[in-house]
Amino acid sequence: MSLNFPAIDKAAPAFSALNQKSETVTLKSLKGKKVVLYFYPKAMTPGCTTQACGIRDSRDEFEKLNTVVLGISPDAPERLQKFIDKQELNFDLLSDEDHSIAEAYGVWALKKFMGKEYVGIHRVTFIIDEKGVLRHIMAKVKTKTHHDDVLEIIKDM
Repeated sequence: MSLNFPAIDKAAPAFSALNQKSETVTLKSLKGKKVVLYFYPKAMTPGCTTQACGIRDSRDEFEKLNTVVLGISPDAPERLQKFIDKQELNFDLLSDEDHSIAEAYGVWALKKFMGKEYVGIHRVTFIIDEKGVLRHIMAKVKTKTHHDDVLEIIKDM
């Protein structure tokens, strides 16, 4: 069960998920904007908090580039809302409790942590263009610089 990403320069896998307010968000509804879809393991953990706060603090730059950022994890909408409230996040987080979206994007796979193996979400970011085409996959994510790394890729698109 290894990572098996969708193809670059092809339509990104469609998705429909609930955000922190239990509102449905779809990829189709975001046509006309670039979409940064970043998968992270769990809300309110140190690495995920660092990553989310970097995006929060870069919101104006993403908006100038006509880009929507969506974080996605297996957390329930209620937990996502707590994370948003606690960290004053200013973008939507999506709930993928059945990990169907993570599976469609190839990031639900075997992981190792402290000698134990388990299946979970890998921290991977996908950049989708205004037409819904997958343009970039960031398989190696540094939580501290994620926002800057993504902004550089978008500027180069």
